[in-house]
Amino acid sequence: MPLDQAIQCVHDPLLVILSYVVSVLGSFTALQLAIAIPGSTGAARWRAITAAGIAMGGGAIWAMHFIAMLACRMNVEVTYDLPVTLGSAAIAVVSCMAGLAIAGSGVFNWGKLIVGGVLMGLGVTGMHYAGMAAMVMPADTVYNSSLLVASGAIAVVASIVALWLAFNLRGWGQMLGSALVMGVAVCGMHYTGMLAASFIPDKSAAAAGGVSGGYLGVGIFVVTTALLAAVLTISLLRQRQRAMVRI
Repeated sequence: MPLDQAIQCVHDPLLVILSYVVSVLGSFTALQLAIAIPGSTGAARWRAITAAGIAMGGGAIWAMHFIAMLACRMNVEVTYDLPVTLGSAAIAVVSCMAGLAIAGSGVFNWGKLIVGGVLMGLGVTGMHYAGMAAMVMPADTVYNSSLLVASGAIAVVASIVALWLAFNLRGWGQMLGSALVMGVAVCGMHYTGMLAASFIPDKSAAAAGGVSGGYLGVGIFVVTTALLAAVLTISLLRQRQRAMVRI
């Protein structure tokens, strides 16, 4: 079937806005948590890497991605395969942890930054297209190869920038500004990837057996935001306690 007969995706404005907000909050939280990585060793260092990786990969990237996926409304039933969806979240978290671990080891330098950023960017790209593969619907997904490559390039550049920011910024103002920019970059990667996709009707495919629901996107936003806010609050309180001890 020709691409001009593809199913159209119309994005829900509310969920698009929520996807950006959760990406900004996740980025800001990850930047705050990453402060502890360079000065930590042993188990404390891995706790900091894990916390920052979950905030970035799970909050800023995966939650943004899945909410934005739910924002895509089509005139066919779409559900999401749960194991594949959870697997895509794991890819995002693990790739962000790997990037933070590489870029934050020893003395910071551009070589480690680029290696960590490329690894993290490829992981983010893999997360996105694994998430797309989780879609269960009476249609086949066909990709524009140029836009697919462009989305991967955006993910790599955004990851390199994110890692540089994580280990070179201090102060609320700088981090907030950087989180706002990161939210734009992460959303840019996602929506470029969505632009690369065309959904061709296929009546032989059944849309059943996955998760769906009109309020799922809002629910994920509320839960993710609450968790990120709690983690951010705890992190800031601990930073204040350490500062008071040094005084």
